Amino acid sequence: MTKYNELAQTILENVGGEENISNMTHCMTRLRFNLKDQSKVNEESLKSTSGVLGVVQSGGQYQIIIGQTVNKVYNNLLELTGKAQEQEEVEAKEEKEPFTLKGLGNKVLDYLAGSLTPLIPVLIAASMFKMVMAVFGPSMLNWIHEGSSLATLLTFVGDAGFYFFPVFLGYTAAKKFGVTPVLGMFLGGVLLHPTFTQIAADGAAFDILGIPVATQNYASTVLPMILSIWIMSYVEKFFKKVIPSTLGTIFTPTLTMVVMLPITLIVLGPAGFVAGEHISKFLLSLDAIGGFLAVAVIAALWQFLVMTGMHLLMISTMITLFAQNGQDSLVTPAAIISSMCVAGMCLGSFLRLRNKNEKALAFSFLAACLVGGVTEPGVYGLGVRYRKPFIGLMAGGLAGGLYAGLTGVTAYTLIPVANFACLISFVGGTNANMINGFVACGIGFVVSAAATYVLSIKEDVKENDEVLEESIV
Repeated sequence: MTKYNELAQTILENVGGEENISNMTHCMTRLRFNLKDQSKVNEESLKSTSGVLGVVQSGGQYQIIIGQTVNKVYNNLLELTGKAQEQEEVEAKEEKEPFTLKGLGNKVLDYLAGSLTPLIPVLIAASMFKMVMAVFGPSMLNWIHEGSSLATLLTFVGDAGFYFFPVFLGYTAAKKFGVTPVLGMFLGGVLLHPTFTQIAADGAAFDILGIPVATQNYASTVLPMILSIWIMSYVEKFFKKVIPSTLGTIFTPTLTMVVMLPITLIVLGPAGFVAGEHISKFLLSLDAIGGFLAVAVIAALWQFLVMTGMHLLMISTMITLFAQNGQDSLVTPAAIISSMCVAGMCLGSFLRLRNKNEKALAFSFLAACLVGGVTEPGVYGLGVRYRKPFIGLMAGGLAGGLYAGLTGVTAYTLIPVANFACLISFVGGTNANMINGFVACGIGFVVSAAATYVLSIKEDVKENDEVLEESIV
């Protein structure tokens, strides 16, 4: 039995067994469970399990932080439970609960997480192609000449990951909302069809049964698809109930699309597009009303947002900003600086800790952050565990974010990883922007390391102290 199998078995036992799991998935570092009864969870045992870095209850999910090997643990959980999440249809079976604002907020976060998190590999891959073009293309080293076949290939492959985002989102959101995934993709394809996008580009009149359609270019958008798939979940469920199973294969998907086309093209699509556009304009306007403070505050609090799951709202905002403006001077710089601050906190902890094992662990967290792009081992293994390093982390974020805000640092490439490669996000504008971006991250790194070292660490703190987020959720 491998260590990952043993860990998976221990986790399964402590979350209440297979029968207590209604849904499970994972992101880059966490196992994410939707549990039927969270009172069956043995949280103390989970926290003391070797290989578990921490636990979080956020967005209606029970999340267990594993780190970079989370996919191996997840695969073993699938073998133990047989709960494959790649099934074509997922029937949403949710118990009715009394309506509360907190419950509504948790559901929104849960649906955002379930829809956006699976798309991270696409964003990473597409961003890497764009990064190569940004670094080796005409805007920097000029090793890849503009107009060459390689430049063309890198450009359209990198753009494809963002241009066809509604199709990818149609699939992941459909799985989360319990809709047939290929229907979600079909609807995304409708929004991106060349005929429809050309009508939008030309500003030509278009209507459905006499009702005018406010045509838009939905490439790279987020909100229109999430809203549409949400409504589609009710429409498809209705037809599945009223249409006999012998006719369902033909009529259920057809009638679902017949109903969704006017709803999406006339109402939800334009509404989501306008909402996304206004959110984008509002965030960009913050620069004119003291936006430098906003960057500093977000950078200082980013890891808290990650711990509580609220960063998903920020990530959707980042995607909207890049999709509609090709740049972001608020959320992305703050997130990058915060990631460098985690590395600085790890270095400061490494220099301060005296126990050889703890020093080695802190150094491994530093490597995981700078090379692997995973910040959670450092955040939970040092910041949450020892408390004071978190103060150093926040101090660095505040200092680096303040410099970035004052100098107007802008990110031109969305690179959704937290390692050193994310610094390339600042390439694409002026040289001054790139330099200021690097300096802001350097300030955050140095201040976090120095503050963590000066604040000292009490090494007698127990490994299984209550996680910090419980005091802020």
